[in-house]
Amino acid sequence: MMRINRDTGRSFDLENFLSMPLVAHLSTVAEDSPRDSPVWFYWQDKKIWIIGTASDTFPDRIRKNSKCAIGIVNFKPHTGLFLHAGFRGTAIVKPFKKIIANQLLSRYMGPEIEKWDPRFKDLDDSNVLICFSPETVVVRDQSYVLPKSEQN
Repeated sequence: MMRINRDTGRSFDLENFLSMPLVAHLSTVAEDSPRDSPVWFYWQDKKIWIIGTASDTFPDRIRKNSKCAIGIVNFKPHTGLFLHAGFRGTAIVKPFKKIIANQLLSRYMGPEIEKWDPRFKDLDDSNVLICFSPETVVVRDQSYVLPKSEQN
């Protein structure tokens, strides 16, 4: 079961936040140091799904050590919006499923597959899916008020 830690008075709606096409940072463990990979993601059934391609190295790191962290930020410096969700948990590498991949990709490129960048239209079984199961999540609204001179 996922435990959510909310900053009192500085929280936000996690489900709405995770429905936005934001960039996540997947942190994995290598033998001697941590590694960070910016990724697109899909939130479904309290799990984060990520596509791993043949050229990605994070699936191999997850196979060796399933402990991961994921950070997702919605930051708009011109408005002072700064929302952060930080996840800790474990991930497993699963076989590629086109339906999950298409749901993930449509969040970023729209529902019309024929209009997608050609690199993403025909992903196949040479790819994998990462299924991240959060154990804890920290939800924090770190937004700030801009000086009046910078507000429009």
